Amino acid sequence: AGRLKLSLADLPDKGIRQKRQSDGRRQVFVNGRSIESRPKSVQARQDFGHFEVDTMQSGKKRGEVLVTITERLSRQHIVRQVSGRNSQAVTPVLIHFFQGIENAKSITVDRGREFAKYDEIEQKLGIPVYFAHPYSPEERGSNEILNRYVRRFIPKERKIETVSAKELDQINHWINA
Repeated sequence: AGRLKLSLADLPDKGIRQKRQSDGRRQVFVNGRSIESRPKSVQARQDFGHFEVDTMQSGKKRGEVLVTITERLSRQHIVRQVSGRNSQAVTPVLIHFFQGIENAKSITVDRGREFAKYDEIEQKLGIPVYFAHPYSPEERGSNEILNRYVRRFIPKERKIETVSAKELDQINHWINA
């Protein structure tokens, strides 16, 4: 109503709910296991080991991205830097990360092209990968909310390449603490 002297830049989410332009990639692929076939216990957050995964990039510049991983029950958040936003770069990082977790039970991702090699992840790790419906970020809500926290430290204007490993560790610690 204009009663407060605030702009969108003053808000915690910086007005991100405004309509965005497309990133130019053809988005959806149709293969993969739907989130509808995921066990109901995952939705209820009863068991440890169910993860949500997403990628974040800076602005419209192509280059390095952040892979964000959230465990649904504990809501622990992990951020990893990756050299590109394609399946050739993201898949090895996910395989390496999940090889160190003995009790991982499922991974839920969006239908972005960076997760197109999901079958390689399933084959090497034996962990099922579920895909949320297109344009439904609420189906991976824990991950999306925690991504907003990362944006407080790394706004879209900042290139991911300028973020050090030490700074990523500090961001992880702040979010999880």
